Amino acid sequence: MAAADELAFHEFEEASDLLAETPDAATTSGSNQLTPQGHVAVAVDSGGSYGAEEEVEESDRTSLLQEEKQQPGFWTFGYYQSFFDVDTSQVLDRIRGSLLPRPGHSFVRHHLRNRPDLYGPFWICATLAFVLAVTGNLTLVLAQRRDPSIHYSPQFHKVTVAGVTIYCYVWLVPLALWAFLRWRKGVRERMGPYTFLETVCVYGYSLFVFIPTVVLWLIPVPWLQWLFGGLALALSAASLVSTLWPVVREDTRLVAAVLLSTVVLLHALLAVGCKFYFFQPLPQAHPAPPTQAASVSPDLLPPPTARAHTT
Repeated sequence: MAAADELAFHEFEEASDLLAETPDAATTSGSNQLTPQGHVAVAVDSGGSYGAEEEVEESDRTSLLQEEKQQPGFWTFGYYQSFFDVDTSQVLDRIRGSLLPRPGHSFVRHHLRNRPDLYGPFWICATLAFVLAVTGNLTLVLAQRRDPSIHYSPQFHKVTVAGVTIYCYVWLVPLALWAFLRWRKGVRERMGPYTFLETVCVYGYSLFVFIPTVVLWLIPVPWLQWLFGGLALALSAASLVSTLWPVVREDTRLVAAVLLSTVVLLHALLAVGCKFYFFQPLPQAHPAPPTQAASVSPDLLPPPTARAHTT
């Protein structure tokens, strides 16, 4: 036991002498035979580099976090690309949420979850505009087949009218609504309005119910067309009201009632306007009346030629 202690003390003195002679060099204890005997090799240098690897890893981790937090500017393509980064399951879930509104179930909180997208609203508006134009023309074609007196020619301008109307509605009305709620937030501190993109997303998904409704308007039964239109309008308006109610309920009753009534009224004007414009009956082409022979007065007729009778 004493011999082992004396050997360890001797090795320690050798290591101390080596450190004194070369302070800048990293040394390990004695020889390679120390490791099997259970001694621990320690690396030491005078520059204080102990733990340098941990510092490097920490700096790398910090730089990665900073890169993740950096958001691209709104003038770049990457900024808008994030709003189209959704999968099919998310879009279908948001469509179901707009078709089945429930009281106390906010569309923004339960379906958007602070991640609004523009992919769904963009294609819903494009599909609705295309279906409106096509079914409007098909309605006139079917009417001409039933009544040949109706004159029909392809109306391609309806595609442009439908697209401009739908996209302007989905962008301008949410913009006005968002600006009004931002203004009311300054008046009522407890109000927390949605962001502009969240409002656009809500309006875009609320129009999905009109796509199958427009197809059903091909049925040539007026009261059935108005029934389908009323049901679609009720579902779409209920989705908007249930989404906006958690925001406007903090305001006065008068402002909340006027705001929600305006939202429903504008939605109804869009539906009724599309019904009358794209599904209006064409005027009948009345045939020209047949030409009648002009009657001539008997006084203007020439006298009959006298015949000579021979005896």
